[in-house]
Parts: sequence; structure tokens; C-alpha cells
Amino acid sequence: MSVKNTVIEKPEEAFNFLKDRSLLQYLSRIITGINNKMKDSLNIAVAGATGYVGLELVKILSKHSKAKILYLCASKSVGKKIQNFDKKIIKKNLPIITNIQNIDWNKIDLLFTALPNGEAQKIANTMPQHVRLIDLSADFRLRDAKLYKKWYGINHKCKKLIKESIYAVTEFSRNHLKTHKIISCPGCYPTSIQIPLIPLIQKKMINVNDITIDSKSGYSGAGKNLKKKFKFKNLYNSVSAYGVGSHRHMVEIEQELTKISKKKIKVSFTPHLIPMFRGILSTIYLNTKGTNNALKIYKFLKKYHKKNFFIKMAKFNTPIGTGDVMNTNYCNISVCKDRKQNKIIIISAIDNLIKGASGQAVQNMNVAFKLRETMGLK
Repeated sequence: MSVKNTVIEKPEEAFNFLKDRSLLQYLSRIITGINNKMKDSLNIAVAGATGYVGLELVKILSKHSKAKILYLCASKSVGKKIQNFDKKIIKKNLPIITNIQNIDWNKIDLLFTALPNGEAQKIANTMPQHVRLIDLSADFRLRDAKLYKKWYGINHKCKKLIKESIYAVTEFSRNHLKTHKIISCPGCYPTSIQIPLIPLIQKKMINVNDITIDSKSGYSGAGKNLKKKFKFKNLYNSVSAYGVGSHRHMVEIEQELTKISKKKIKVSFTPHLIPMFRGILSTIYLNTKGTNNALKIYKFLKKYHKKNFFIKMAKFNTPIGTGDVMNTNYCNISVCKDRKQNKIIIISAIDNLIKGASGQAVQNMNVAFKLRETMGLK
């Protein structure tokens, strides 16, 4: 069929061709990419700007040389200045907080959502095609809407967009971020756990049938409604286990590890709340396979993460803590020996609000928009 026939003599075929959603999405992303190259900065809106994660996001973006914040949204704080919620945000020309309904989408390239679960999916349904979404909730983390309903108790409002999104630990996803409209940032615990485990599962160096994870988090991970969520006595002066055998992040961890292993993986995972504001320390107990031992695992991970700027390996068999990663986008990993043969212990430390949330979101933004990956994060 000639071009003449396609375009002029059979316009209905041409129209049906152009209606194809995947083609329109592809063309939209190409045009957006060209526009982004021509612009000096990305125009950004942040929804959920006054939560712990949202405030960290605003702090990072306000210092980012290629980010221009046009809208800060928080439904309960309309008309207020963002500096009222965090005095460390010193940039003066940030917008006054508004409702998300007031966004002029024609001015926006990218929306960050740091909202309660269930909210980002509603927004995604109505967003224009040219706007990209980086979501920090769980709305697009699980690939199965039925699992989302089971673990989060919410019927997913835009199941069709789950397939168009990408779950993105930057270090494992950077080659695929440029082509997705929706980028789903992992949970804080899963980030600390996947960074050391995924390379080992890929290389088949560990027994995937016996993975035990003990994680401890500062209370900021529970958000600002901490006292409503937890009824523990002396919350700020004690250590408390919670979500034992039922924490929502467990299904996310298992989903991603299973995807790499290509066989069903179930982990034992117990999180704890500790009396500090920020930081996560995950201690992972593993059995090695074959002739692999702690030293070989250490050397392999050190080589694997050599080019990953934000992943730092501690000296072999060295205890680590959250102090070295606080207020940074780094993940520190230590590989330690155990008394038992073929047993190893891996310790992973991150800042839950940065590498576990806002920092990783900006890292994903940088890669998706072809900026330097470390921009605004060093």
C-alpha cells in the first residue's frame, strides 16, 4: 500500500492507526525527550510535600541545578510556606503550598507523589500523557493488582497502568528508566535488602530457600501519624517488633527476588522500630552454595558494585551502623563470617528517607531524563 493511499484515500485506516495507545505513548515520549534536551530545567510538581519524605524531596530538588519546582501540593496546608514545616529548606523562591487540582499540567514535565497508598493511582488516571510520574508509595510496586488488594486492602484504580510502570531500584533499572511514563520507587526496607541480595541470587551464590532478614528502622519510616499506627508504650524509648510475618514490604521483596531467581522465593522478615528518627539497618542471614564463602561473597559484591557510586562496601567482616549514611543517598554493605560453615551475615545500612525514598526518587529522575545520576545528591 502506498503512502498516498494510506494517508489520503483511506483516512479511516490512518486514524485507527494513530489511535493505537502504544504508538501515541512512544511518540509522546520522543517529543518529551526532545523538549527536555532543549530546556535548561525540568518543571516539577511535588504532591505530599509536607510529609517526612516530601520534605526531604523538596530539600534535594531545591538544590538541584536542573530542577525547577513549580508546584508544592498538600491538601491540609494550602496557602502556607514550605519553610514552616522544615527550617532547613532555605531557598526563598519556592511556591506557596496549593491543591493538586490547581496544577497547570501544560507547564509540568514531572510529578513526584509522596502520598498515602491509593492516591497516586487516582492521579495517574487523569494525568496528561506528556507528564511523567515518580511515585514513592506502594501503588505501582506490585505487578499483580490482586496482591495489592490483599496486602493493602485497596482496589487498584488503574490496573492498566501497572504494566506501563517500572519498579526501580536505580542500580538495577537504569537501562530501562527512559522508556517508562511511571516510575515506582521501592520501599525503604526492600531497598536495603535488594541491593546486596539481587547480585547474589543472579549469580546463584546463595541458597534462596533460607533467607532470614532482621531490619531496624527509625520511626520516621512510619510517617507523621506514628502514634495512631503504633500503640506501644514508651515508643520513643524502646525497641518494638511489628508486622511480624505480615509486613507489607515482604510481598514486594519476594516479588523482586523471585523475578531474578525465576523460582518462588519466600523470606523470613521481621522489622523493628527503634528510638531514633531516621536510618535502616538490615541484617541478612544466608546459606552459601557450593564452595562460596563469606570472603568470596564479599569480593564478588565489591566488584559488582564498583561502578555504582552510591553503594559502598565496608571492609570484610566489619560491623557497620546507620551513622555513616545518615542524610545521604548511600547504601553501606558489610559481609561478615558466621561460626557455622556455609553461613554468612550481610549488613546493609541506608537512610530510609533518602536512599530508601526521596534520594532514590531523584536518582531515578536523573537517569530517566538523561542527567548525571549523582546530580543533586552528592
